[in-house]
Amino acid sequence: MSHSTPENKQPNIVFILSDDQGAWAMGCAGNPEIRTPNLDRLAAEGTRFSSFFCTSPVCSPARASLLTGQIPSQHGVHDWIREGNAGERPIQYLQGQIAYTELLAAAGYTCGLSGKWHLGDSAAPQKGFSHWYVHQAGGGPYYGASMIRDGRPVTEPGYLTEEITSDALDFLSRQDGGTPFYLGVHYTAPHSPWIDSHPKELVDAYADCPFESCPQEPKHPWSIRTAPWADDPRENLKGYFAAVTAMDEQIGRILDYLDDAGLRERTLICFLSDNGFNCGHHGIWGKGNGTFPLNMFDTSVKVPALFSQPGRIPQGRVCDELVSGYDFMPTLLAYVGLPLPETEVARLPGRSFLELLEGREGASREHVVIYDEYGPVRMIRSKNWKYVHRYPYGPHELYDLAADPGERRNLAEGAWPERQPDIAARLIELRGQLANWFAQYADPARDGSREPVSGLGQIDLAGTAAQGRSAYVPPYPNQDGG
Repeated sequence: MSHSTPENKQPNIVFILSDDQGAWAMGCAGNPEIRTPNLDRLAAEGTRFSSFFCTSPVCSPARASLLTGQIPSQHGVHDWIREGNAGERPIQYLQGQIAYTELLAAAGYTCGLSGKWHLGDSAAPQKGFSHWYVHQAGGGPYYGASMIRDGRPVTEPGYLTEEITSDALDFLSRQDGGTPFYLGVHYTAPHSPWIDSHPKELVDAYADCPFESCPQEPKHPWSIRTAPWADDPRENLKGYFAAVTAMDEQIGRILDYLDDAGLRERTLICFLSDNGFNCGHHGIWGKGNGTFPLNMFDTSVKVPALFSQPGRIPQGRVCDELVSGYDFMPTLLAYVGLPLPETEVARLPGRSFLELLEGREGASREHVVIYDEYGPVRMIRSKNWKYVHRYPYGPHELYDLAADPGERRNLAEGAWPERQPDIAARLIELRGQLANWFAQYADPARDGSREPVSGLGQIDLAGTAAQGRSAYVPPYPNQDGG
């Protein structure tokens, strides 16, 4: 294709989103076992954020927050979308809510989506996207995947990670350079299934891996029944690592295309995962709903985060400041010079981290704390402290991350008796700060602390429990979803 038409002034955007990838699952994050040469290349050509947090440690709520800048208790998606993706009763869970892709489209961007949507009514293009190739639900088999192409359901015979990439490249090949483009490449990798689901040569490449980066700790007492404890953990690890490496290979195809087409220097590339993941960490296989009660361990709420545009974003840099998925929308809009709508300025909790992204001298977020929620479970986290509150009765957790970065000693349960006066004061401070923040931003009609979220999927719009029916599956943990 030719890109000889007059160059648009606003940067193109390629947003690559993985599914269930732990922040630890990249070579550039210090993992010597997993093979991610293209993600490492992207980190070397840009900035890696080592403390980027999802807004909820499960896919659909976290994705809705990235798209809208809202927390789950504003947009009303509190669990992975179990019903309303397809079939006779599709539900557009974000209908009436502003997404940044709509603002980009209104500003002249051509917006395309290739891969996972999982926010309801998968057959209908939404939120400013004119190109729409999406999974019918949220995930499943990597061969024979159920997708939507040209408005019709199709079954893809090939390996889904490759199919998503090929569709993304087809979208890129049709851009003429006259207008900027936004492309979301939303992989289902490395979400399960892992065994007999990925290219054999990549699985076999991990045959001798010791997997020291994924210690198989004693099973957490809250672990859900379907975590792969009864299966061979080693085979699951080989599949998980192979899924990441296969995705990395496909990301390399996209990077190579942008380089060869002369688009790299005028394209912002963002790489995130929707939520973190545990592969035996803390005795858990899964993310926030890998346990019941739901958990907020850093391995569940921290995600990989890479940003790159040569000439604008510093290369080879690691930023340790705390940032969240609810900061993504205001940052992206600021990056391309678009304002937030006046109606959203006061109600959105996030703040642009553009100064950090561009590496401006003196830029910091030292007084920023991070908030997370998963239904009735809420978290507040600073650089040195984390408090987890479970409505209505607990159990609650408090961790001194400076002394206990692995979150092993729950101070809310009476650990370190000699520190109890200090701990009591810290609990009062963090509880008050957590309650005040959610009181400021949560929509009472969609407040997750009042919803019976179990981690087994959302089947209707938030708030329906108040009308005499639950929007959530009862808490009998039998699958992780999302």
